[in-house]
Amino acid sequence: MMNLNIRGTAQHTYDAIVIGSGISGGWAAKELCEKGLRTLLLERGRQVEHIKDYTTATLHPWDFPHRLENTAQDAAADPVQSQAYDESSKHFYVRDAEHPYIQERPFNWIRGYQVGGRSLTWGRQCYRFSDLDFEANLKDGHGADWPLRYRDLAPWYDYVESFAGISGQAEGLPQLPDGVFLPPMELNCIEQHLRDQVREKYKDRLVTIARVANLTKGWNGRNPCQYRNLCHRGCPYGGYFSSNAATLPAAMATGNLTIRPFSIVTEIIYDSRTRRATGVRITDTETGEQHEFHARIIFLNASTIGTAAILLHSISPAFPQGLGNNHDLVGRHLMDHHIKVGAMGRFSGYPRQYYTGRRPAGIYVPRFRNVNEQTKRTDYVRGFGYQGYGERRAWNDTYTNAGFGSRFKEQVTSPGEWEVWLGGWGEILPYADNRITLDKTQRDKWNQPLVRISFGIKDNERTMRKDMRNSAEEMLHQAGFSQVTGFDYHYAGGECIHEMGTARMGHDPASSVLNRWNQIHDVPNVFITDGSCMTSSGSQNPSLTYMALTARACDYAVTALKQGTL
Repeated sequence: MMNLNIRGTAQHTYDAIVIGSGISGGWAAKELCEKGLRTLLLERGRQVEHIKDYTTATLHPWDFPHRLENTAQDAAADPVQSQAYDESSKHFYVRDAEHPYIQERPFNWIRGYQVGGRSLTWGRQCYRFSDLDFEANLKDGHGADWPLRYRDLAPWYDYVESFAGISGQAEGLPQLPDGVFLPPMELNCIEQHLRDQVREKYKDRLVTIARVANLTKGWNGRNPCQYRNLCHRGCPYGGYFSSNAATLPAAMATGNLTIRPFSIVTEIIYDSRTRRATGVRITDTETGEQHEFHARIIFLNASTIGTAAILLHSISPAFPQGLGNNHDLVGRHLMDHHIKVGAMGRFSGYPRQYYTGRRPAGIYVPRFRNVNEQTKRTDYVRGFGYQGYGERRAWNDTYTNAGFGSRFKEQVTSPGEWEVWLGGWGEILPYADNRITLDKTQRDKWNQPLVRISFGIKDNERTMRKDMRNSAEEMLHQAGFSQVTGFDYHYAGGECIHEMGTARMGHDPASSVLNRWNQIHDVPNVFITDGSCMTSSGSQNPSLTYMALTARACDYAVTALKQGTL
């Protein structure tokens, strides 16, 4: 299926090079190939073929030696990655010892180095940004102004949603624009109860079904979701969007794509005479050999931290601090979403109702703070949304209860009360001292400098967290839940796996790395459309915005090439 070019000669020339094969890199490859460009896709990890390499996708829990649990050895060997994987998905994550980095302040850098990247394991939640997000930096003075607005990105949201397949319910909220949706998944009875009660008790809040990249019907040659909720293992049905299931097959179908796995990009080559990048240098991770590849345009989509690291390591006389980094902005303004705070509660009603299948999506409460003058807070800026779910207590919630014999077995195997869990996803402001740098002495096995990460939340986020917990408790109380318990599990950076912002967009080269078309201000044939381009984080899951920005930038890049202006 794939055109593999693992042991190329020292120099190869293509029309375009894409670095990274995750969500944004896969989109770049698809768009460039479909527009007629011979494209080389470089991936530092191994090859993963759709279906064939989803080796655990159809296994049962009892087929695993430890019944899907991580072992003490896993926790010791992979203290960071084991927080994200289980026994069925471990092979889609890196080994911490093989890929070290330095935490100046706590930051869990979750990574999947393979063709498809983290598109194989992502949470699939897809929400549009609105002008509430695109105008926030300008209005409250935190961060650089976005160089675009919702109207600029809306048609590209339409475009990527129409291909990827996003199921969801239109709600008509200005702060969470509706999209091109497949039929929504259904709320269960307790979630519908919560939706009805919130609608009755609040004018500014809404409970809706999550908008997810899981297909509720066959779409673009892919099969509908089977409601197995095993997405993190890779889906042999193509029931959710991933590079492997969707964009890379489309790119490959053009005959224009070459994929080269096992290729660490060490630097982007810059020509000071033309003021353009001419190509990239790579290290083959299997042989240790160095190679160069050349192209007219380069899309850098190595993920937020990886992209910044490549830029910082791309040193030349014109850019002694790294490509595009003459204002010391590359690596700064690292953002995530702060999570692990909210509430849960029980409900004694609906004893005869249950649900079927394992729906791979929960519920969503869109942002309702600082949306307008009526919802404005004086103690913090920006806002948060809730993700959650409702379910009945099951055997794994009750097996530690006291008892024995037939009565105990009946208790454990009978559905318990309904529960709802609500967890907040909060915006983190773009702070200049939340950043990545390269260590000057320590290197990895491929002789690349180790990444240093310094990250933390500040008073704005801490104040917001109190509201996130209190508001969740209040909603559950208002909806008639009992045993309502708030929680705050003390978020550490990176735990949401939404890192972004290290090469942000902006109007001014003195305060941003990229322009409105995702070009490096000073190197216009290098485009960056992964999370590093984000100027603010919003409170929504960001991957859909990466997709839309990528499609938009590819269209601009190819048009400029054809017009001879790039």
